Amino acid sequence: MRGFGVTVLAAALFGAACHDAVSPTGRVPAAPSLAAVAPATPITLDGSAGLANDAIPWAPGQTHLGLAFNPNPHQGDAIVATFYWRDTTNTIISVTDHFCDVNSTPIGNAYTLVDYVTRGGYSMATYLATNARGFPDTATVEDQRLCVHAILSDSVTEGGVMLSAYRGVNPVTAWALAAHHSATGTDSTTAAGDAGTVVLGAGAVAYGVTLSNGVVGSSPPPGFTNITDVSDTLIKADGEYDVLPSGGSADARWTWFFTSPHSWLATVVALNPPLHLVFTAQPKTTLPLATMPPVQVTAEDASGNVVPGFTGAVTIAIGHNGGMVMPGTLSGTRTVTALNGVATFSDLSIDQLGNGYTLVVTAASVTGAESAPFNIGAF
Repeated sequence: MRGFGVTVLAAALFGAACHDAVSPTGRVPAAPSLAAVAPATPITLDGSAGLANDAIPWAPGQTHLGLAFNPNPHQGDAIVATFYWRDTTNTIISVTDHFCDVNSTPIGNAYTLVDYVTRGGYSMATYLATNARGFPDTATVEDQRLCVHAILSDSVTEGGVMLSAYRGVNPVTAWALAAHHSATGTDSTTAAGDAGTVVLGAGAVAYGVTLSNGVVGSSPPPGFTNITDVSDTLIKADGEYDVLPSGGSADARWTWFFTSPHSWLATVVALNPPLHLVFTAQPKTTLPLATMPPVQVTAEDASGNVVPGFTGAVTIAIGHNGGMVMPGTLSGTRTVTALNGVATFSDLSIDQLGNGYTLVVTAASVTGAESAPFNIGAF
């Protein structure tokens, strides 16, 4: 994407096509925990694109770095955009998305800076947009394609973009974004470009990106899967990702094969799937129509940590109806607002004798849960 007309088409032709994700297998299993058995669907790669040497003059004294997906990702995806350019300070003044039509019609998803790093005369900044919407799924028509660009407040002569989209990321940026950090180095022989290790909860993803100011050989982090890589005559960049369905550790550690002094930059970002609900006070056996002891449900992140900021409405209902003569009916306050991440149902009762009842809980943008079985009858 280069803004208008022919320049937009030029970027489209160079962008990498979307490809189906196959979540790579983790190597360092996590210790058993609630998070390891929580109902989590692993995050998957939903599309990618990359382009080098795409620094385009914009307004006077400004530079445009941008690229389009082809085809589009899906609505609700998280989009990670990494921009790199020849400069030593972060001069990005805005990151936005728009359609690749002649008017660059704005779409309006919000992009948050995650990490910025600089070394060897180059800069690299990674941005995140969660729950991206406002564009048609998988569109391939030029005017409906999703373009993401950064505007820099100075003139640069060299730069590029790397885009990737992920399904199953928490729609709230504050809860989606887990550990993230960057590292740099300068070496003249074989070197480890290590962005560092991130601990992933069940189903979380590690996004890793590296850049070198020399076009030399490199090896990706063990166990990671390639997103896209780009290069021109002066720089080389590589994007990788890793998903651990049961949680564990992912080390974003590249190997660079330098033969003369060059610098490298690397960033790793962990993204969480949606929060999940866990029964932290299970329903107990009670007599018909009697109020059961309070039932508590807690919102947790992918690592099994309580999320105090969750204050959403949680609804409870009968899952498996164990009524012996006729189906039981659940009475009481069945929708409550969580406080500090915990929803407490204090006045529930069921009217019919039965064995093996379960309760289920649901909440918007959160993975629900089912309780352990319990009986309604004599203790």
